[in-house]
Amino acid sequence: MPEPTLTAAQKDAFAAVAARAGDLSRWCATIFDFAETAWREYRSADWYVARLRAEGFTVEEGSGGMPTAFCAQWSNGDGPVIGMYGEYDAVPGNCQAASSRREPRAGLGFQAGGHTDPHSGLGIGALGGLLATKAAMEKHGIRGGLRFTGEPAEKVRGSKPVHAAKGYYDGLAAMLSFHPFYMLPMCNTVRWDTHCGAGYAMIYRFICDAPEAWGRADGAPIPQSHSAVRAPGANDALMLMYQSSKSLREAMLPHQGGWSVSEAILTAGQATADNLPAGLAELQYMMRTPTVAMAEQVTAVLDRNAEAAAAMSGCRWERHWVSKSRPGLANHAMARTVWGAMQAAGAPVWDEAARDVARDIQKGLGLEPMKEPFLDEMTRLIAPEEAESILRRDLPPSQSHSTSDDYTDMSWHAPTARFYIARPALKAPGGYTYPNWVMNALGGIPATIDPMVRTAARVLAASALRLLEDAAARDAAMAEFQARTGGGVGGSDWLAPLCDYAPPIHFRWPEYVETPRGRDWWIPSAMPGA
Repeated sequence: MPEPTLTAAQKDAFAAVAARAGDLSRWCATIFDFAETAWREYRSADWYVARLRAEGFTVEEGSGGMPTAFCAQWSNGDGPVIGMYGEYDAVPGNCQAASSRREPRAGLGFQAGGHTDPHSGLGIGALGGLLATKAAMEKHGIRGGLRFTGEPAEKVRGSKPVHAAKGYYDGLAAMLSFHPFYMLPMCNTVRWDTHCGAGYAMIYRFICDAPEAWGRADGAPIPQSHSAVRAPGANDALMLMYQSSKSLREAMLPHQGGWSVSEAILTAGQATADNLPAGLAELQYMMRTPTVAMAEQVTAVLDRNAEAAAAMSGCRWERHWVSKSRPGLANHAMARTVWGAMQAAGAPVWDEAARDVARDIQKGLGLEPMKEPFLDEMTRLIAPEEAESILRRDLPPSQSHSTSDDYTDMSWHAPTARFYIARPALKAPGGYTYPNWVMNALGGIPATIDPMVRTAARVLAASALRLLEDAAARDAAMAEFQARTGGGVGGSDWLAPLCDYAPPIHFRWPEYVETPRGRDWWIPSAMPGA
């Protein structure tokens, strides 16, 4: 099949990406160094808002009631509006400098936030594509608009279900969703049929605010003796919940692929004396399931476990939603459009400077430096249907979705394509596994991450301009969206937003703090004896 011919506007968009390559590199390094985690991306969001306003966009800050979210819009006259978005949240416990050896960023410890996927490159790649599209639209008089949302807390599936429920994706002609590659076969390709599934996340809160009532048959006040019966408290409730849910995990869902349930302790303790029970403890669960029904089944089990744990420990319990995201909706017409743009843009190319960085990492780990240290697949394109065939090998025929990612909520409001561009990853000698910091570092070192950022920007711009200039491509995508939803938003087969909760911004999410010692992670970086 011959490669698509670029229009004059698409060629100019590619030139615009090249012209701003230095900016994109510096911007990516900036967000990488911020490395702010879910719901606490204050500097990152402020940076994007300022940059977008400087580029001529009108920006709503705090969109959807989320302080670190935003919605930016720009119009070049009446016409279709194309959606893109940026993510910028990092992950606690993954602090890594843009360095070829393991070291945290200056002034921090390893427990601070760090970019793993990396969302620093994701957001700047998307921004680069957005600005290149805008430049081409202005130069060629292409009518229409652009909408760019800032999506915090993706790692807990945070913002997109909220934005979807509040209408931020409505009215778009198309949505373009880019993510760095992180596992084969999703490398330099577009998702075809098997999209990501449902994602539920919640916090169970245990509160011991009436310990005197636990174990007292006669209702008498708590006795003076420390040896008398007294409530175990919130910490014990958390541990009971944690252990019982782990032991029941295999029974929570049918035995088929693509699901997981994981937990994280947010808050524990709050005891002020050795003879007082802890008053508050919080435990977060995140589940990835192929279907909403399976997520609801797991939730029912977890609710029962929480009720039992609370009763045993003298507590009451609450469930607070963090996310309820829908499974993804395929759109082959959109996938073909993006695949054509990907063929025109080509796969990322890593030069000798990048290979030198990779060899330095290998040498520092005691490995023999390789002439070609990067995975071969990173510089190849893989057709959507071929990637789909490989993906399906490990899934039962009845399973329609696999793993989870909250871009799926966008797919129910506009024709959506989900595509992947290769991030830098190293070949390993037989039996060797690289430590996690290596991938994190490669995502921050300009020589190794910039090729992915520039390639993603080209694919996004070429895709957006194809949809803006080619009414037939745009109409085909919308017709398929209408058919799959039974009439579009609100149609007979349309799945409405599941978000019926306020953004969970008030919990004790890990974050940076200002101290007399300066800016630090909430777990101090310099502990005595460390």
